[in-house]
Amino acid sequence: MSPTRFASEHKVIYWGTIVILVGLVITGLVRYESVKTNNETESKAKQLQEELVKAGYPSPDTDTIERLLGTDGGQVCEQPGNALKTALWKIQQANGAAGPGMRPVISDTKAVQAERIVLQVYCPDKLDDFDDEVEDLKTDDTVRR
Repeated sequence: MSPTRFASEHKVIYWGTIVILVGLVITGLVRYESVKTNNETESKAKQLQEELVKAGYPSPDTDTIERLLGTDGGQVCEQPGNALKTALWKIQQANGAAGPGMRPVISDTKAVQAERIVLQVYCPDKLDDFDDEVEDLKTDDTVRR
């Protein structure tokens, strides 16, 4: 039996083996990325938890942080200094009344500090923009602890 005849008779085995190996490589890469992402998400969530506790906030649940912020900070890091978000945030920092009785209130310093900590952990490159936006915002210790 010649080698070319042997190879042509077993072509299906060769192609089958190649397809299986390529499938295993793709599966391995996908699983590796998933594990890497999970580890990065968990690491950032733990770092945020530690920073918040160090700043005097209650310890948040890391599972919730992982789901909300992922690896990139999610909505928090998407244009944190955006004027519309800032305006909506200022409106929400009101006395709770509606219509003519609605008055802005002085926001608590801790609320601004909490978002700053999130930005430090998840997107430190956006921190300067955030600081510029809230620089003129009047804050004080308005929430009793």
